[in-house]
Amino acid sequence: MKKKLSLMFVAFGALAVLSGCEPLTIFDPKGPNAKTLSDTIILSIITMAFILLVVYVLLAFMLTKYRASKASADYEPPHEEGSHLLEITWTVIPIIIVAFLAIVTVRTTSTVESQPDGYDNKEPLVIYASSSNWKWHFSYPEQGIETVNYVNIPTDRPIEFKLYSFGPITSFWIPQLAGQKYAMSDMLTTIHLAADEVGSFMGRNSNFNGRGFAEMEFEAQTMTQKDFDKWASDVKTKEKPLTKEKFDELLKAEHVGRSSYSSTHLEFSPAPMEHSEHMKMGNMDHSEMNHGEHSDSQENSEATHSH
Repeated sequence: MKKKLSLMFVAFGALAVLSGCEPLTIFDPKGPNAKTLSDTIILSIITMAFILLVVYVLLAFMLTKYRASKASADYEPPHEEGSHLLEITWTVIPIIIVAFLAIVTVRTTSTVESQPDGYDNKEPLVIYASSSNWKWHFSYPEQGIETVNYVNIPTDRPIEFKLYSFGPITSFWIPQLAGQKYAMSDMLTTIHLAADEVGSFMGRNSNFNGRGFAEMEFEAQTMTQKDFDKWASDVKTKEKPLTKEKFDELLKAEHVGRSSYSSTHLEFSPAPMEHSEHMKMGNMDHSEMNHGEHSDSQENSEATHSH
């Protein structure tokens, strides 16, 4: 018993030390979508903690009430029939819990997959975020600039990150601003967010993709619209344009520092089509194939009829 208690204290101590190394930033949201996700996680934790509390209380009650006693050797416990009420109760309660968490999760997912609440009447800033090996490229079509391993965004304006990858699947994540979303090589995925405060936030790849995974981090700096416009103007006028040769060099490199360019790689290496466009192309090809088969069949039928 003492050994088990010692192990428990060691485990809790290690957890406390590790949690102090890196704050749980997901519980310190700085945007509406991040706040929605944080509230959902907290609600789930509270729900599960309540369930554990009830289970442990019942366990302690059962162990105390039905513990072994010093009864005579010929003692026979009375026969008790099962309770239909109890059986129905412990079947219905888990169903209610799962249904409740499912409804909350679906509503949360629907909320964060659209433009943040309160920003419906504002034009979003579109940023293409692409990954290669263990680095991030951020392209700003509206400003005509590109950055590597850091991204600046204005506050009080909705942001749409269009995600894709030049290599293995990665997962784009800025814990204090939004949830996670996969970046793949053959389609675009979109993640919506907005920042309510000026600050510097850590972003990273949350999907293990090789030996450089741990270093695949970037800084997301939020600033006022005025400061953002000034920064974008400075990059446009002072930095060199991004050439195809330079971009190919960046793609081949495993690790690079921060850099800025006065043009984007989208000019010579456009992003893949969005999923909806892929579906349209697939349906079109399928329709054309069916049309071709129908035409061939009709021609064969006419030839047979003529013969």
